[in-house]
Amino acid sequence: MGDEQNDSDSKSNRISDLEHESGNADTPEAVAADSRLAEIEKRLEAKTEECKMLHDKYLRLAAEFDNYKRVTQREQREQIKFGNEQLLKELLPTLDNMERAIKAARDNKTAGHDALVQGVELTLKQLVGTLSRFGVQAIETVGQAFDPTAHQAVSHVPSDSVPQDHVIDEFQKGYRLHDRILRAAMVSVSAGPVKTDEQHSTIH
Repeated sequence: MGDEQNDSDSKSNRISDLEHESGNADTPEAVAADSRLAEIEKRLEAKTEECKMLHDKYLRLAAEFDNYKRVTQREQREQIKFGNEQLLKELLPTLDNMERAIKAARDNKTAGHDALVQGVELTLKQLVGTLSRFGVQAIETVGQAFDPTAHQAVSHVPSDSVPQDHVIDEFQKGYRLHDRILRAAMVSVSAGPVKTDEQHSTIH
């Protein structure tokens, strides 16, 4: 009987302790702990947002650096590809003069100058070959459709044999350096068939 009484008292004490602890849930210490927890969670959320912003900034900087690297590499390739452009352009008048000298010699048919003409032709051929190895190529003109990016029209001539807006004759050769116009060709362009006077074409 005494043991049962002791067990009953022990259970009552535990229930009382739990009720006491439950009653102390809103104590200043508990409120302070909740406040600290809320502050920690707020700081954690702020740090998480900061990390996200820094990660996004890193991704943007990485993308900008990749773009900068591609632009720099392209500029370097362009520099290598067109670095001799001015020098090659300065050589073109020399090429023109050699071609004119050969043409003049052949037109005059001066006796005893065949060997000299052949020598100049060989030199011209070597020079053209050297220029071609650096990417210089002559622009096609006669019979081609007029291209304002590659041809410079110095005259328009009526023609029954050459279609309108096609090149009839070439006055000065043009050249490309790879895909860039080094010098436009000076050409004569067809204005189309000769137009007859309507008054003469009218049957009286």
